[in-house]
Amino acid sequence: MKYTQFFASLMMGAALLSIQPVYAAADLDVSTPAVQSITQSMKTRTGKLSEYYASGAVGFAKDGNLVVRDASLVPLPKRQEVSRLVADENQDRAALYREIARANNHPEWEADIRQTFAQRWVQRAQSGWWVQQSNGSWSQK
Repeated sequence: MKYTQFFASLMMGAALLSIQPVYAAADLDVSTPAVQSITQSMKTRTGKLSEYYASGAVGFAKDGNLVVRDASLVPLPKRQEVSRLVADENQDRAALYREIARANNHPEWEADIRQTFAQRWVQRAQSGWWVQQSNGSWSQK
């Protein structure tokens, strides 16, 4: 009986190791007109947001979005603009994840693609920028 349980456990472990996340098969660098348009919009906005990343006012959330972490670090006359920039960026990010999933003919992969990009944003953040950890806490990179 113990041998049978061991063998069953071994087979289950081998089966689990052979399963790859769906996004591992996705082409995350797909370039469709929709993806190109979204990424161009995001590139244009990056220059406007970079000072707020550097100040700590805006951070990279664990869910792949941006957040206004500390509005007090933004001069009062600019707060509405920063909130709009963050909202626009999050809208483009959601569209990007959706379009990449569609371009891969797997719209159901959208959540996995979002998670992969969330990790990429954190990895690519510059030193001193704020990122949210998986437990919800914030730290400077």
